[in-house]
Amino acid sequence: MMDGFTVAAALANRATTDPERDFLLFQERIFAFGQVESQAEALAAALYNLGGVRAGDRVALVLPGWPEFVISMFAAAKLGAVIVPLNPLLTRPELHYRLRHSEAGVVITAESFRGVDLLHLFEDLRDQLPDFRYLVTVGEEDLWYDDRVFQFEDLLSAGLGRDFESPELDPGDASFAIVYTPGTTGKPKGVELSHSNLISVAAGTADAIALRDSDRVIGVTALFHVFGIGPGILGCVLSGASLILQDEFDASATLDLVERHRATVHYGLPTLFRTELHEQRLRPRELDSLRAGLVAGAPASEEVLRAIREELCPRVQIAYSITETSSTVCVTRPEDPPEKQNFTVGRPLSGTSVRIFERAGGILPVESLGEIAVKGPGVMKGYYRQPQETSKSLDKDGYFLSGDLGVLDEGGYLHLVGRRKEVIIRGGFSVYPREVEDRLHGHPAVADAAAVGVPDELLGEALCACIVPVEGAIVTGQEIKEWCRVTLADYKIPDLVRFLDAFPLSGSGKIRRVELARMMEAEELSRRDH
Repeated sequence: MMDGFTVAAALANRATTDPERDFLLFQERIFAFGQVESQAEALAAALYNLGGVRAGDRVALVLPGWPEFVISMFAAAKLGAVIVPLNPLLTRPELHYRLRHSEAGVVITAESFRGVDLLHLFEDLRDQLPDFRYLVTVGEEDLWYDDRVFQFEDLLSAGLGRDFESPELDPGDASFAIVYTPGTTGKPKGVELSHSNLISVAAGTADAIALRDSDRVIGVTALFHVFGIGPGILGCVLSGASLILQDEFDASATLDLVERHRATVHYGLPTLFRTELHEQRLRPRELDSLRAGLVAGAPASEEVLRAIREELCPRVQIAYSITETSSTVCVTRPEDPPEKQNFTVGRPLSGTSVRIFERAGGILPVESLGEIAVKGPGVMKGYYRQPQETSKSLDKDGYFLSGDLGVLDEGGYLHLVGRRKEVIIRGGFSVYPREVEDRLHGHPAVADAAAVGVPDELLGEALCACIVPVEGAIVTGQEIKEWCRVTLADYKIPDLVRFLDAFPLSGSGKIRRVELARMMEAEELSRRDH
């Protein structure tokens, strides 16, 4: 599917083939493929003629899930520029670090989002960033700007009909995106991905779920995430499908949009699907248009998968994705046996190889637990400006060492166990959070759950079950422990059970485990002091 294409060529090809077909649906606006292509051309011309953007330059996109993100992404692609997609809800220090590290020269941002005055923030930041040349703002305010600040709509108008130089690029060598890892265990790293990296994985994912031009895709709220750029945006371009955009992680709104737009394919994290199950039970919607779904970004228990298939989406597939591999590594297929669809993350995409390594670096045989290593067309070029980190993460054969623990079975299916850094060592025994969480999620009073380790003088680490209960549910910590005792070994039974209103989440909706563990540690220390 468009092998050897650049990102710009992928859109241009689709716009030539299906110029009137719906591409983006956002609120009351609909953008056809041809319209996105023409607006991306205009924006590219304006950025080029500013005195500025050329091949290799970094353009930061600090935008929520708006059409302007997609238009800007393809405008940068036409110039051979490298996008730096960033969550608009990052704090000022987080934005400063990423913009300084990436050497972004142009920032395209919302004027404000969810109460944050981004225009004011960037006016302060730009004098602290020596590479920062131009700020482009998306919003409705009619503001006065200086010669370094421009409004998005003004640039579209200024670029119409103007020429720009479109460079010849090698899609396998030319970088297209620097995507930052969350940085929950240290400084975030900029993952440098080529055009071919992203195109190949987007095409493989679309093929695995049989995405077609009649589909309408929903659930991609974090366009700044590698899944949003690849399987989300590019997957729709390559297949001709439509993408229903949302600017926030909101389960109730997602269900409303499924019903309104007759969405057919639903992407999402388990967190989103679990919340949707609760919302659907409170206020049922007509969801019969959904034919397929893809759960990625975190493990999902058998109970949750069964409920999703019965109440939301009949054919849900499971994917395993990593930023450093341009998103999807493995995915289940509809023809897989039920036990493989429920208990594995499927088989690798075409052209991708997965191995299981021992700590010393040797390859382990099938059915062995070890570190998951990945080689294939999606594996990153490296960490931007961090050659030492890159060399530690890629072995001599080009396999990326994921830090995740898993088992490959005889059929080539990958069983995901958890992250090596998240393993809880309780009294000398290794406890993998996923196994405990799968059991916790099966409890009818549990809306979401996470297992983390808390320092303990006797055990080394105590196992803490963090629970977000279903609204209105009444449940005790002892009941949670007894529920776990039915199927888990004694050393896997939580020592502590804590109830929370919500978990700290990353911009893509994943639980910030390090932050959660620190919260529980602080709470436990406070309890001991009193």
